[in-house]
Amino acid sequence: MCFRFFILVCTLAFTRAGAADFAKDVRPVLETFCFKCHGAEKAKAGVKLHETSDLAALYRDPVMWDKVLVELRDEAMPPDKPQPSADERNRVIAWLDRTLNDPDPASAPRDPGKPVLHRLSKQEYNHTIRDLLGIDSHPADEFPPDGGGGGGFDNNSATLFTPPVLVEKYLAVAAKLLAATKPERLIAVRAGPVLTKTDAARTNISRFVARAFRRPVEPAQIELLLKLFAQSDARGESFDDAVRYALRGVLVSPDFLFRVEVPRGLNASPISDYELASRLSYFLWSSMPDDELFRVTYAGTLRQPAVLEAQVKRMLLDPKARAFAENFAGQWLRVDELTTSAQPDAKRFPDYTPALRDAMLAEPIEFFHALVRENGSLLRLLDADYTYANEPLAKLYGLDGVTGAKFQRIALKDRNRGGVATMGAVLTLTSYPRRTSPVLRGKWILEQILGTPPPAPPPLVESLPTNDKPKDGLTLRQQLEKHRTKEECAGCHKRMDPLGFGLENFDAIGRWRTTISDQPVDATGEMVTGEKFNGPAEMKAILLKHKDVFARNVTEKMYAYALNRGIESYDVPTVRHTAKLLTSADYRVDTLVLEIVKSYPFQNRRGTAAVATTNP
Repeated sequence: MCFRFFILVCTLAFTRAGAADFAKDVRPVLETFCFKCHGAEKAKAGVKLHETSDLAALYRDPVMWDKVLVELRDEAMPPDKPQPSADERNRVIAWLDRTLNDPDPASAPRDPGKPVLHRLSKQEYNHTIRDLLGIDSHPADEFPPDGGGGGGFDNNSATLFTPPVLVEKYLAVAAKLLAATKPERLIAVRAGPVLTKTDAARTNISRFVARAFRRPVEPAQIELLLKLFAQSDARGESFDDAVRYALRGVLVSPDFLFRVEVPRGLNASPISDYELASRLSYFLWSSMPDDELFRVTYAGTLRQPAVLEAQVKRMLLDPKARAFAENFAGQWLRVDELTTSAQPDAKRFPDYTPALRDAMLAEPIEFFHALVRENGSLLRLLDADYTYANEPLAKLYGLDGVTGAKFQRIALKDRNRGGVATMGAVLTLTSYPRRTSPVLRGKWILEQILGTPPPAPPPLVESLPTNDKPKDGLTLRQQLEKHRTKEECAGCHKRMDPLGFGLENFDAIGRWRTTISDQPVDATGEMVTGEKFNGPAEMKAILLKHKDVFARNVTEKMYAYALNRGIESYDVPTVRHTAKLLTSADYRVDTLVLEIVKSYPFQNRRGTAAVATTNP
């Protein structure tokens, strides 16, 4: 019944969006130029456009159609085939843009997403232990690795499994952590003339549990923990040790190890203030709420717009927000893979030391964290006239006057360097051990910056040499251009390679160079749109022309990180709306964060019926 109602409202909205225009002007263009490769008989990259006959079908897969919109705007499709006229292309672009970015509220499903019990990730566990116990021991570093999930983040609830070996680790570290905690952190009151030993234990346990569980606790749960205290006390252990024994039960409780959210009825409804506080703190700090956030939550004022905004801005300025830069930016930009995936050849690149690698990894984190503190424009991630570096990194970049291991903000000499695509971490990550890779670098820009990843390469593709020496009289670039002439490879490489060529002045560990194998570097490129450039500065200027595409991508990525799940089709209207607000606010960080925090999926949860509802 609900599905039929959804189809009905989508069909009604289709009339509003222009059913006649689609049937008369849009679908014929698709049939003529698209269905041969993306129709019933063939579906390149798994894309089937022929199945969309109305708006309801389009809203079932708006992500795919958003990619179609990007391809049409870039004039990348159809590749090496007869092209639609400018009028035909513009009609399709206009219809898709209006339909995707200005959906009828009644047509787009409103759903906060599938509820999944969220286990604390390794980083969340470490930070929570730090803030709960006041010790910075990183116990979760010994835990099994967390898997990456939707959106590419390891805080994805659906992939945070709990294998038996992890349960054993929880049990093993609980006693050690409490033993290392100073008594004043755990014991607020002691037995005396007016307070029995049991009452003192109850007070201490209640105080601790409310913080550990991140919500008010039922008396029955306290009484169960008091039984553990009584057992230890009966064995003759000291008061402090008996309290610690009870608190071990807290640290292995599902209410501590998981972010528990309770459904409140059959239909989707707002989460509690305590659950909202936890969502907020784990989004921005990868940790539990602090005393100030608990205070406004217990006062019942957290959801007041002014209070919520003040809390978000306060939290972004807190040093703990560095975890946001490390876990969001590090995984979004994939630079966290530098320690596992990048292995430059030691003989060819002896300057690539562990100290330099660590500095490379720190640069984008320092840069993003500064954007958060300053509420800067996210467009600086595309291009900036400064960066953050210490002595090893500054030496690699040829920047003078930087000494020591501490990072500092440094003005850049020219615009060839600046922005994440020209940072050493990215340039090294997207290279092979002995040479650069224009393909990997271009692919990284399409995936991480623009959110328009190319499809997987066809099987049995001939590989290129592992070094950049000429072969058969052809430079590496000429060999790659020859490779691009193959029909099955041309479409993707025409989009990826030019972007990578624009970065060829940077070697496989990010140093500036002017020659490759004694030949001048050719850093020219031509986009599928016909835009030409020479070198990284001009290439970045072209990326800035696509800032709205970048805004949608970073918005989608941050939603995935904040919601602990991948973005689904029913999230697209919310993502698009937020991206438009971000664009109108000069791409400022706090605008994006605030809009996510205020959004429907962030503040609501599905009911037990687990059925998507529609907007009123």
